[in-house]
Amino acid sequence: MRSMTAYGITVAGASFWGLTGLFVQNLYIFGLSPIQVVTVRMVLSTIIMFALVSIIRPYLLKIFIRDIPHFVGLGVVSIALFNWCYFTVMEQSSLSVAVVLLYTSPVFVALMSRFIFKEPLTLNKIAAIILTLAGCSLVAGLLPGGAMNITFTVLMIGVASGFFCALYSVIGKFVSRKYHSVTITAYSMLCGSIFLLPISNLEQNVKPFTHPMTWVYAVGSVLISTILAYVLYTAGLKYIESSHAAILSTVEPIVAIMVGVTVFNDILTVWQSLGIVLVFSSILLAVFSRKKKFIAKKKKKQFSLVFPYKK
Repeated sequence: MRSMTAYGITVAGASFWGLTGLFVQNLYIFGLSPIQVVTVRMVLSTIIMFALVSIIRPYLLKIFIRDIPHFVGLGVVSIALFNWCYFTVMEQSSLSVAVVLLYTSPVFVALMSRFIFKEPLTLNKIAAIILTLAGCSLVAGLLPGGAMNITFTVLMIGVASGFFCALYSVIGKFVSRKYHSVTITAYSMLCGSIFLLPISNLEQNVKPFTHPMTWVYAVGSVLISTILAYVLYTAGLKYIESSHAAILSTVEPIVAIMVGVTVFNDILTVWQSLGIVLVFSSILLAVFSRKKKFIAKKKKKQFSLVFPYKK
């Protein structure tokens, strides 16, 4: 895969994530809690993905037992907990604030990747991290005067969503070279569903599902902002550095904030708008940073070893 193609599909996946609020905010209207919305998305995603893959490309469901802990980490920590934190901020504050606080994640990714994968902290990455931190501080109200326009609890949950989101790029790197992005997404969703079902109390809140529109929003969130988003992002992660992928994914606020302002009438101050511009600027630094050389032959060989019966 060419480098620009890898960047493109990573940005496309993040853009579909940006549509999450369009579906989730409407699911709240029908009486579902944040953890129940996460559970519905993950369970439906699991069912749809395993059904389609088992029919179209069953060989993609082959995994090694030793890699199960990575799928558990991705599903439980990087998807289930991340989404719960993200949706909680969305419910208690606004979509725009939730999505920008989420983008403290590049900071965590860059720092963890430096020590785990020995990825260099280039000047562009450091500048992008600084812009992201400054932008998020402006959105949260920490700058310029320190008078936050959200509660400290909401701020911490928002930062936690960024941390858990960052772990997807880090944990996913361990299996992204060995498995197809569809395989990783399917098993991650399965592990997250198994974790969430017993604690969501979803069986005690079935009334929302008597409304046809509940299913429209639920299925839309699954097909567009869950399956397509994770498959495309994970596919791009195979060919670019974790920290680059995380910074590129900040294209999500562009889409999410447009949804928040145009659909849900979110009101942004001048300082918050400036913060959003700073976060967006970090994307340009990631795109124009020095490209990593791709070792196509080696990756092709690794893929053939994992799937020996694929022609």
